[in-house]
Amino acid sequence: MNTQQSVNIIMIEDDEGHARLIEKNIRRAGIMNEIRHFTDGTSALDYIFNDDGGPARNGPALILLDLNLPDMSGTDILARIKNGDGAVKRTPVVVLTTTDDAREIQRCYDLGANVYITKPVNYENFATAIRQLGLFLSVIQVPDLDG
Repeated sequence: MNTQQSVNIIMIEDDEGHARLIEKNIRRAGIMNEIRHFTDGTSALDYIFNDDGGPARNGPALILLDLNLPDMSGTDILARIKNGDGAVKRTPVVVLTTTDDAREIQRCYDLGANVYITKPVNYENFATAIRQLGLFLSVIQVPDLDG
């Protein structure tokens, strides 16, 4: 019997167009997990650490993180997550951003990002990248709360 909990996807993305595109292409890849969308870091961090449905209290999640947010930088959010307690710290983080600066990419990996994806400016390339992300999401294993 498989008792593995469904993984909630937490998307932190302030651009509504990008958010819709990401969700549409994740669905196209056959991923039906719940997607919780936040447009700013403050509400996302509150959910992650304090909400009964968030990973600190409710188990497996995967975070899709844009770096350019209105209220704080994505790298600050990443640092908070990876410096959190066990369950939150082990939550995989996929950085999805338009920034392709090598120093920024290195910084994200140093802070504990699991994957860094640069959003292609071209719509078709972006759609393809997100579909591939969906396929990736369908096969990755996320750590258990008790792990």
